[in-house]
Amino acid sequence: MTTVGTYLSVAKNLDRWRGIAARKPEVASDTKYFQANIGKATSIDALMKDRRLLTYAMKAFGLGDMTYAVGMMRKVLEQGVDSPKDLANTLNNANIRAFATAFDYAGGNAGVTSQSFVKTVTDRYVEQAMQSNQGEQNPGVQLALYFREHAPQLTTIYGVLADKSLLKVVQTALNIPAASSAQPVDTQARLLKAKVNIDDFKDPKKLDAFISRFAAMYDTENPGAGQTANMNGNAILYSASFLGSDQPVGVDMSLLLRRQNAARGV
Repeated sequence: MTTVGTYLSVAKNLDRWRGIAARKPEVASDTKYFQANIGKATSIDALMKDRRLLTYAMKAFGLGDMTYAVGMMRKVLEQGVDSPKDLANTLNNANIRAFATAFDYAGGNAGVTSQSFVKTVTDRYVEQAMQSNQGEQNPGVQLALYFREHAPQLTTIYGVLADKSLLKVVQTALNIPAASSAQPVDTQARLLKAKVNIDDFKDPKKLDAFISRFAAMYDTENPGAGQTANMNGNAILYSASFLGSDQPVGVDMSLLLRRQNAARGV
């Protein structure tokens, strides 16, 4: 199945796929441990000393690739989120800021003993596990699901630049070379602002349309991710049915079709 086909199938049955992820032995075991022990982590030191709890919490907030950065995360928690100068607010990483806000020991708002807090974190962990499971089969689907989760919360174009997964989706969908990331941040921001309106991602139809464009381009660039390039064209038509040619998130349709024809050797 193509990337867009798999993504749409998963997106329409999220509860089912989350349930499958939650029942995986390692996920279920780690979740049970977190539920049983997070209430004891009433201080930064307590959380830091229990590496299993810390790892679970970081993975829940999309920081699984940063679990080595224990020293930095300690500083993030020690400073809190109240001041614009706090590390969590200066790193320009929405996931770190969300983590620091949830585990706000510095501000006295780390509700680790609250059932609602525990449910919020475990739900996020299962979501990340589900996306990771999909990524094992097709990384493009994982990126699409991640974008679906995070793009509606974007407030500025710099949020895209600060998140490598969001940026990958946008660059792929709009046929922007990855090498453009070497340009100054403000230059990149101007380029993206000219091509995409992040407010569109708050509209579910426009969001799915953009993700479908990404999936089509992803399959074109990664032929093994899908069955046929013809399905890519269907994905583009699907997205085009929601976005008019004057929409800033659109891409040159003739370019996409030429890329697909080239992939087929036409």
